[in-house]
Order: sequence, then structure tokens, then C-alpha cells
Amino acid sequence: MEPTSSFLDAAFWTTVGAIVLLLVCSAFFSGSETALTAASRGKLRSLSDKGSKGAERALRITEDNERLIGSVLLGNNLVNILATSLATALFTRLFGESGVAMATLIMTLLVLIFAEVLPKTYAITNAETAAAGVSAPIAVVVKVFSPVVSAVRALVRAILRLFGVQTDPDSQILAIREEIEGALNLGHSEGVVEKEDRDRILGALDLAERTVEEIMLHRSKIEMLDADDPPAELLRQCLESPHTRLPVYRDKHENIIGVIHAKDLLRAMHARLGTEGGALAAFDISEVAMPPYFVPEVTTLDDQMRQFLRRHTHFALVVDEYGALQGLITLEDILEEIVGEITDEFDLDAEAPYRRTDGGDWIVDGGMTIRDLNRAADWSLPDDEANTVAGLVIHEAQTIPTQGQVFSFHGFRFEVMQRTDNRITRLRIRPL
Repeated sequence: MEPTSSFLDAAFWTTVGAIVLLLVCSAFFSGSETALTAASRGKLRSLSDKGSKGAERALRITEDNERLIGSVLLGNNLVNILATSLATALFTRLFGESGVAMATLIMTLLVLIFAEVLPKTYAITNAETAAAGVSAPIAVVVKVFSPVVSAVRALVRAILRLFGVQTDPDSQILAIREEIEGALNLGHSEGVVEKEDRDRILGALDLAERTVEEIMLHRSKIEMLDADDPPAELLRQCLESPHTRLPVYRDKHENIIGVIHAKDLLRAMHARLGTEGGALAAFDISEVAMPPYFVPEVTTLDDQMRQFLRRHTHFALVVDEYGALQGLITLEDILEEIVGEITDEFDLDAEAPYRRTDGGDWIVDGGMTIRDLNRAADWSLPDDEANTVAGLVIHEAQTIPTQGQVFSFHGFRFEVMQRTDNRITRLRIRPL
């Protein structure tokens, strides 16, 4: 009867109750940690905008992940260690020295199943809902444990500094851009996100990282009007050109005096014909041309697009640090970095910078940018050292190749199909 009475005494049931309560607390801390770290801040923001106070609290406490995780781990370890200690004392009282082994086995199973796997499985399945639900008590826990966590954090950093490891308390664990790119690429590989949708979003994110130099039309390809040409010749060139806006120069191509819009030129000529009986000999195109707008080649695409919108213009001439003309850029060029190639009735198919053969090879214009080729073919050729495909070949070959030469690098075979002067104008590319 003595063992039974000791088994049923109040101390036993009090200890059992305390262990169960501590296991519940452990499950709460484990589930909260998983929910708050796995929850999407974007979805929490959406719930917060719809009026969810819990989601708003969750966003606030996850701003400092280090303090949040430190507080939750501190609480979780406290309750786990206390529960294990009580269980060891209880089983030792009942079974003697063998109670230690039994307490270790039983508590391991209980903690693993009910305080780890079960709450974490639920939390990761319903991350945003769980994060909003536990945000209120976790906010209290973070506030209570904040002094201890701060002291532990300072101690950890001091120890790491002894080993030459520097930590930045303000740095983010993952950069937002890389996180979005990884999610889009994962979704594309799983068939959830279309390639075109992925390219559009990543193209918009890249605008702040890329400069106008990378996508501008090179000066060798710019179509210009000579201000000293006869009016009839100017009109002919303007009508035959597929472009609406054309730079106007005088004496030499570097001396840009304005930009003419086709409609402005036609209006001015029509007005002169109507008032002076068809006399165009004295027509001066510089009086009609708009002042040229110059931008440095290092301007980011994001800034340039904002400037276009602010100035209500779509056309800019690009110059280098010495003021020399390098090329031109339009608003359409920037938009194409987001939505892909924009064509109209004046863009001929023959002018397409690439085409794919029946054998799987890619016939590519040498002036095509590496980024555009990667986007079209879903490749990952590096564009750190060169902007165009021809530039990449010249960089890797360390010389200007001759027609017919073949190179292999970055997992691709490059064959120079056509060369004009010192420019590689056409290549055949095949993945190895």
C-alpha cells in the first residue's frame, strides 16, 4: 500500500501537471518560432492592410529577427530543461537509479512528438494565421526577455570577434531582391510561374541595377539628319525612316543641335507651303528642332525612366564623361527591359536580332545584348565583362576573331559567321 499511496500523493500529481504545462509551453514556443520565421511578410502585410491586428503585431516583432529568435529560444530552452528536470526527479523517486534512463527516454519522445514535430507541422502549414495568433503573447515574451537576449547577443558577438568574425546587426539575413528572384525561379521550375511573367518582374527589379550604357543604341547605328541638307532631302529622309524622332547635326555628327519630331517637321513644312506658295528653299530645320537632351552613360535605368516621365519626353542622347556622344536611349528601350521586345508595323522581321535553326543552333546578331539573349533562350551567359554577345566573344578570345573561327566557353560553342571591318556582326551559338 505504501507505493500506491506515494504514487497517488499530491506531490506526484502536481509534478505531472507541471510537466504537462511545460510541454504545452514548449509546443507554443516551437510553433511560434516556426510560424513567425516561415510566414511571408508580404502576406502578413496584406492581412494587416485588411485590418488584422495580429498580422500587424507579427510584422512589428519580426523586424528584428535576431531578438525574436533569441527570446523564443530562451523561453523554449527554459521550459524544456525544467520539464526534463522535474521528470527526472519524479522517475527517480518512483524507480530509483533506473528512473534517469526512463525519464530521458520518455521525455525525448514527448518533447519530439508533442513539443516539436506536431506544433511545427501545424505552424508551417498555416504560417500566416499562426503567426498572427501568437503575435500578442510572443510580443510580451520578447519584451520580458529583451535584457537577457541583448546581453547574450553582445557576448556572442564578442566571442565571434575573438575568431575574426564580424557581424552587422543591421544587415538583413536575405536581400529582398534575391529572395524574390529565388521564389520566381523556383516557381518557374515547378511550372507555377510562366517564363514571361518571371522575366517581367525580374526586369522591373533590375532597372535600379543597370545603366543606360548597357541598353543604348550605339552611335554607329544612330540615324541622323544634316541640318545643311536641302529641305526636300530632309523630308525624304524623315519619311523613309522608321523612327519618329531623329537627331539633327551640323558640320559633324558629334555636333548635335537638336532633335526633330516627324510631325513637327511636316507641320512646319506644310505651314510654309501654305503661306509662301511652296517656297521651301529658306526652310531652316534648326528652328523647328527641339533642344537636345543629354544624359550621362552611368545613369541607372530606373532614374532615367523617372526623368523621362518628369520631362514628358521619350528620347535622350547618351554622352560619356568627356561629353562625347556614345549613343541614344528611348523610353521604349527601358520598357523593353521589362516586357520584352516591342514591335510595330515599322519593325521588320528581317531585323530580328536572333533566330533559331531547325538543328537547335541560335543565329545571333553580334550587337545583341547578352541579357536579351539570356532572356530569349533562358540561358545564363555572364554579362559582367561585356554588354553584347560580340563583346563577350572578343573578351574571351582576347582578340578580334576572323570569320569562321570557333570558340568554346561557358558551356557554349560560338562560331563567327560574319565580320564587318572590326565588328562581329553575326554568330552561331550552340549549347555544348
